[in-house]
Amino acid sequence: MTHATFVTAAFAVTAVGCLWLTVSSWAAMRRSESLADDLRSRK
Repeated sequence: MTHATFVTAAFAVTAVGCLWLTVSSWAAMRRSESLADDLRSRK
């Protein structure tokens, strides 16, 4: 195998990791905003 195979794999792993981090952060933000709205509406 050439070095290009490993470089491509490294880029793919990095891209998938960044995508996962972005999606999980977005989901956590939405969940937190929903909980904050619920607390505001209880008052």
